[in-house]
Amino acid sequence: MPLTPGFADPVADAQSCFRALLEAMARPGRVQRLAALPEAPAPLSPAAAAALLTMADAETPVWTDAGPAAEAWLRFHAGCPLVARPGEAAFLLASGPMPPLAALAAGTEEEPHRSATLVLQVAALEEEEAWRLSGPGIENSHPLRVEGLPDSFLPDWAANATRFPRGVDLVLCAGPRLVALPRTTRIEEAG
Repeated sequence: MPLTPGFADPVADAQSCFRALLEAMARPGRVQRLAALPEAPAPLSPAAAAALLTMADAETPVWTDAGPAAEAWLRFHAGCPLVARPGEAAFLLASGPMPPLAALAAGTEEEPHRSATLVLQVAALEEEEAWRLSGPGIENSHPLRVEGLPDSFLPDWAANATRFPRGVDLVLCAGPRLVALPRTTRIEEAG
């Protein structure tokens, strides 16, 4: 099975995606549209593939449920080791059902930065009033609508927040768009 290309210009495209990821983490709920996108195999969305190519390397264990073509593509383009269990990964890419947040690496009290980042593919992302986000990086509140999350997401996210400073960070991806939800982001359903 032939591999599809990664970034057209690996250095400049990874830098562009890294800036978008930094902006997304600094401003939770703000939709970022990526300009530089790799040609990833199905079922990987362009933004999810770009995010993982930007963050993963030979030192970061990755878990994905995207299948053998995606695994081979990630191994080749990111050089990352793949792990069999979600709890062993520094980065996760879920193209199907979301793994339970409580089962993922949450770091320790002494080293909360050793937690996992879950890159999750969803159906749609819009800055519309379905949720109200608040927390660091958000002046008052920010609207966000996400399609394609499980019904258990909001309770799981609330439980994730109780582990602070430990916890999992989340990058939601739909097509060429992404949104970050750091563990400090609070979510309320809009009235």
